[in-house]
Amino acid sequence: MILWELAQNEKNEHYTQLEVANTARQFSFLLSLIEVAKGAQQQWLSERVIKALNYHAIACLHDYAGEYRPCVVELGKDEGDHRPPMPHSVPAQMEHFVHYVNSRWTKFDAPKLAAFVLWRLNHIHPFVNGNGRTARAAAYFVACLKLGGALPGKKTLPELLCDNRGEYIVALKVADRSQASGVQLDLDSLTSLISRLLEEQIASAAG
Repeated sequence: MILWELAQNEKNEHYTQLEVANTARQFSFLLSLIEVAKGAQQQWLSERVIKALNYHAIACLHDYAGEYRPCVVELGKDEGDHRPPMPHSVPAQMEHFVHYVNSRWTKFDAPKLAAFVLWRLNHIHPFVNGNGRTARAAAYFVACLKLGGALPGKKTLPELLCDNRGEYIVALKVADRSQASGVQLDLDSLTSLISRLLEEQIASAAG
C-alpha cells in the first residue's frame, strides 16, 4: 500500500497519521544508529545510513522509499530557485558527497560538518520525498557522533530546525546561491544556526 497513490494529498488525514508515525520510528532508528556507531567506533557517514533514514521516513507513503529517485524533482518555480540534479547523476553525487564528509570528519567541528550534510542532502535532493526529514536526521547523526553520542534535550536538532524553518530555509538558499555563483560555498549562516540550536537543545536538558 502506498498512501500517496490513494490520497494524492499530503494533507490527507491518513497520510498525515502515517507520516507522524514514520517520523517517530525514524527518530527511534536514528538513536539506535547513533548508539551502535558510537559503540562500534564507526565514526563516518554512509549511503546505506542515509537510505535507511529515508526509508523509515516515507515507507508506505511513497514509492522508492530508501532508493534514489528515478525522476526529476522541482523545489520551486521562481527564477533563481535551486534545481536539483537530474536523476542519472544522483548516485555519483551521493558517492562524492559521502566521501567528502568522511574526508572532513576530523577537520570540521560538529556544527560545520552537520551544516554541510544538511545543505548538501537538500541540494542533491536524492529521494522522491522526505528529503528534508532525511537531511535533518543525517545532520543530527553526524553532530551526535562528533560530540560523543546522543545528546540530551527536550527538543532535538531536527525538531528545532523545523521550529526555526524560516531562518533554516534562508540559510539553505544563501548556501545554494553561493554555490551557483561559483564563489566559496557560504555555510556560515547555517553553521551558526545549527551551533545555536545544539546549544539550545543541550541547555533545555538542565531546565
